Amino acid sequence: MASAANRRRGRAAALVLALALATAGCTAPAPADPQVPASTTAPDDAVLTTFSYGPRPAQTADLILPASLAARTEELRTPSETTEVEGAGESVDVVVLVHGGGWAAEYDRSSEAPVARDLTDDGIVVWNLDYRGVGAADPADEGGWPGTFEDVATGLDLLPEALATVGLTPGRVAVVGHSAGGTMALWLAARHTLPDGAPGASPLVRPDLVVTQAGVNDLLDAGAVHGSRGPVEALMGGSTSEVTDDRYDLASPTARLPLGVPTLVTTGDLDAVVLPSVATGYAEAARAAGDDVTLAVIPGEDHLSPQNPRSGAWAAVRDWLAERGIAPAGSAG
Repeated sequence: MASAANRRRGRAAALVLALALATAGCTAPAPADPQVPASTTAPDDAVLTTFSYGPRPAQTADLILPASLAARTEELRTPSETTEVEGAGESVDVVVLVHGGGWAAEYDRSSEAPVARDLTDDGIVVWNLDYRGVGAADPADEGGWPGTFEDVATGLDLLPEALATVGLTPGRVAVVGHSAGGTMALWLAARHTLPDGAPGASPLVRPDLVVTQAGVNDLLDAGAVHGSRGPVEALMGGSTSEVTDDRYDLASPTARLPLGVPTLVTTGDLDAVVLPSVATGYAEAARAAGDDVTLAVIPGEDHLSPQNPRSGAWAAVRDWLAERGIAPAGSAG
């Protein structure tokens, strides 16, 4: 009779091999010092402003304001003019997007642009977050453990300061990640469970909702495979048997359960990159731990479907966010 451990190893092996096919020593970010360049206008008249949370090009995030909101907010000011912002401005719900790409440095937040526009078209504020990946040409741009995790943590914590530059404050915050970004989204929702001193501990921003779309939700399973140097091992600096510290326990969403954050787990039944069993397995474990979890297995959708705002996969996310109270800026809440 096959043991549970053997079944887990088989599922993890399939995951790592699929991820490897799909994607073919870190320093902490500098203290947040947002640099606000001139804002740009997107084709739908949304206003996009890029903020830096560290010195490297990937340590950035885009604040994207819907046209209706941008029209009634005060003009963007320089950081020096907004450092001492006092009092509460208009509260707005925010969807934080975290891109995928196997944590590889060649991928960036631009893959989230179509769904970001779908959100802003409906009046929802977006924070499109980037981070350093692995395999960068310049060692200073290299991510991995703990740099990639510290990046997304610092980038999320910059959100209130970025909103303050236009007289806004965060209302409900939903973090939505795709593929590798799904892992990071769950981890961002778990930061309050981390021990003092761990990378990403003591969050300034705690998500109210989290969505993992085709995410690699169990790094412990994926990192236990021997002989296949896949994206998880590249991110974590080795397999679970090769690293000698507790990084996998600190980084894997399953190891941080329960998150205590309402969670949507989505997958397409045609996903051959991160298999649907990864989503269903995480949902079962999170529910068993007491989390409020919704699982959506979308018929006819594959791994890249969540990047298409007309897909059933993305519609499931939009519907769930609306049901959970994420509202357009300026609407009655």
